Amino acid sequence: MKISIPILVLFLTSSICVTNSQNKFDTDYGNNNAVGKYVDLNGAKIYYEEYGKGEPLLLIHGCGGDIKSMENQIDFFKNKYRVIVADNRGQGKSELKTDSLTYTQITKDWEGLVNHLKLDSISILGWSDGGIIGLEMGISNKTKIKKIIAMGANLRPDTTAVNSWAPAEVRKYQTEAKEMKAKGDTSRNWNLELQLFGLLLDQPNINPLDLKKITTSVLIMVGDRDIIKNEHAVEIYNNLPKGQLCIMPGMGHNAPQNNPILFNEIANRFLTEPFDYGK
Repeated sequence: MKISIPILVLFLTSSICVTNSQNKFDTDYGNNNAVGKYVDLNGAKIYYEEYGKGEPLLLIHGCGGDIKSMENQIDFFKNKYRVIVADNRGQGKSELKTDSLTYTQITKDWEGLVNHLKLDSISILGWSDGGIIGLEMGISNKTKIKKIIAMGANLRPDTTAVNSWAPAEVRKYQTEAKEMKAKGDTSRNWNLELQLFGLLLDQPNINPLDLKKITTSVLIMVGDRDIIKNEHAVEIYNNLPKGQLCIMPGMGHNAPQNNPILFNEIANRFLTEPFDYGK
């Protein structure tokens, strides 16, 4: 069900959407028949995998990605946590089953998965869209969350939050997709692509004041060369009751793939050490 959409070519280097990497681990994450399962959630079959034992840690991928795009994090954290990772709705092996994909819907899917697995508490590590979903789950407060890590997340899609070149490029691909769909072209799933573009261009729309509803500790991560503006990451951090901020030097939006050693160590430190406001 994985769709190769044209925008992913652009994001191999600049990465709003998150792409697959070639397999470099003994386990074929995202295609592991030994552990892979489907569950019916909110009208769609959602594919997920589990690894390891201990406290539950959700790993949530970004736009256009799938379980495999989180393989560096799965392989690192599976020896420390019960890692739960899924293909978000319409991506990877999960069904779409909607004409209007929203972060609210994906958030409900993840909350449904938590309930399905009967998890009494969780931590979340989300990248890009996954970071947005982690924040949304913290705001909704429908699950008990110990800690949230949000890498490359934004509260809104305008240029106060993201660098202007990014939505401009997405609109070009959106126009192309609309034209191809109108022509009746069937070479790709244009409906899915347009919905993914809609996530990037029209969503999310989170009121910064809603972040004050998140009572757990949150680490906001961003690369200093990210698509997300540094000042927007600071804005998110400033509105969190228990927040920490990490701007990674010399890094872009793709840090979890491009520099997993550094990224994972920072994330692991936040997850394992008591929250500290600092001095």
